Amino acid sequence: MSASGVTSFPALGTTATVAATDVRSLDRAERAARLEVDAIDLACSRFRDDSELARLERSTGRWTVVTPLLFEAIEVALGAARATDGAVDPTVGTAMRLNGYDRDFRSVARSGPPVRSRPAPGWRVVGIDASRCAVHVPEGVRLDLGATAKALAVDRACAAAVRAAGCGVLVSIGGDLTALGEPPPGLWRVSIGDDHAGGADPAETVGLSGGGLASSGTTVRRWVRGGVPQHHVVDPRTGAPAPEVWRTVSVAAARCVDANTATTAAIVLGERAIGWIASMGLPARLVRRDGRVVRLCGWPEARAA
Repeated sequence: MSASGVTSFPALGTTATVAATDVRSLDRAERAARLEVDAIDLACSRFRDDSELARLERSTGRWTVVTPLLFEAIEVALGAARATDGAVDPTVGTAMRLNGYDRDFRSVARSGPPVRSRPAPGWRVVGIDASRCAVHVPEGVRLDLGATAKALAVDRACAAAVRAAGCGVLVSIGGDLTALGEPPPGLWRVSIGDDHAGGADPAETVGLSGGGLASSGTTVRRWVRGGVPQHHVVDPRTGAPAPEVWRTVSVAAARCVDANTATTAAIVLGERAIGWIASMGLPARLVRRDGRVVRLCGWPEARAA
């Protein structure tokens, strides 16, 4: 990506990048972004025993008062479920564990015995009460906020960084990003690929003036159980990894949360994703397993070699 100043740091099991149009403000932008990302990790991680989500899991079956940050994260997750008619569902926590994704991905065993998938209970079983900042999760239900919490961290970190830096800022975590404030000359230039850590295609570069952009895919976080390949995007209806119609989906939207909700839902929806994304008018790039690309709602063509 293009920027006047760029820095990166480990975050949420991947890499966070902060870019600022004024290099003199980069340190302030990074500090503000780190605080927001660390706060989301402590509130929402299902891989930390000391996270607030882990404490909530130990309080299932009764109403529990939570911090405003965790409440916002759960509210955002439920909003994503509502917007996608359950294709993105935070109650897939048990399914993720049964499929073998039961710890930070760097520690997940790459092979193991067969798994028995279990459908998600469904997002409607989760209760929220904004007047008390309280949440009710039924006994036996485990939440996984991974489909939206990282994107929420991006949006919050970028907003905080802009306030601290007083210039245009772009924040990316694992390739999902938000840009706010005045963009650099020529816009923010972002290359799209199957793997943010090294698979970006220079020919697939888009210009971003602001807003969110996210990619979801099935090619990177993979493991095997009982000889069957697994990936991290779960179909809540079955509890199993979604059938691999698309290997990568990228979407631009007003917020990273909106973009990431759409990309995750698209992986789950398969062929139906084309009509669903088009109905919302979101620029999108969907890559089939064989590499064929579908571009929707003005997503630019690849540049000629």
